[in-house]
Amino acid sequence: MSQTFDCADDDELLTGMRLARAALGRGELVVLPTDTVYGLAADAFSPAAVERLLEAKGRGRTSPPPVLIPGIPTLDALAREVPQPVRDLVAAFWPGGLTVILHAQPSLQWDLGETRGTVALRMPDHRIALELLAETGPLAVSSANLSGQPSAASAGDAEGMLGDSVAVYLDGGAAGTGYEAIGERPGDTSSTIVDATGLAAGGSGLLRIVRAGVISREALAGVVGEELIAP
Repeated sequence: MSQTFDCADDDELLTGMRLARAALGRGELVVLPTDTVYGLAADAFSPAAVERLLEAKGRGRTSPPPVLIPGIPTLDALAREVPQPVRDLVAAFWPGGLTVILHAQPSLQWDLGETRGTVALRMPDHRIALELLAETGPLAVSSANLSGQPSAASAGDAEGMLGDSVAVYLDGGAAGTGYEAIGERPGDTSSTIVDATGLAAGGSGLLRIVRAGVISREALAGVVGEELIAP
C-alpha cells in the first residue's frame, strides 16, 4: 500500500523523507518532485529495483533510466571521462534541466538496462530531490508516468498512473513551473538530453541533442558554440 506525504508540511516532509529513504533501501520505488517533471526513483545499484521501475512504467531494458546525482563530484565518479565542453555545460546549467549522456565507468556494479556502456546523468534543481540524493546517493529516475503517457506534473498525476507499484509519493506541488517559458516546445518541461559520447576528451567530435526540452539549442550553443552541436 502506497503512502503520500505533503512536503509543504514540515512534519509530513520529515516523515516522508525518512520512509522514502527506507523504501529505496529495500529496493522499492519512490515518486519525487524535480525541477522538470515528477520522477520515479529506484536505487541505481540494485538491478531488481531498476527492473521494478521499468516494469512499473511498462518499459523494457532497451529504455534504461537516467541517473540523478547530487553534484558534480558524482559526475566524475560515474563517468569514464568528462570532456571540457561537458564541464562547461554542467557549470552553466546544473543544477537544472540538462541531462548528459557519457561513457560510464566500467567498474560500476549496476545494471540499468541495455546502456551500451553509457549513462545519462542529471543534477536536478529541486531542494527535496537534492536532499534525498545527498542521503541515498545516485538514483535511477525516470519520469513518473506509464510509457507513452504524458509526464506527471504533480504527485496526483503520478499516483493516478502508477498506483501501488510505488511505496512512497513525495508531493512537492506543481513541477516544472519555472521552465514553462524557456523550452523549445511550449508546455514541455522535460529535461534536454545531450549525447556527449561522440565527443573525445581532446575536444574533437560533436554533441548531439537527443531530446529537446527546457534548455534550448540556442542556450547550449551559447556555452559551447554552434559548431560543436550536430545538425
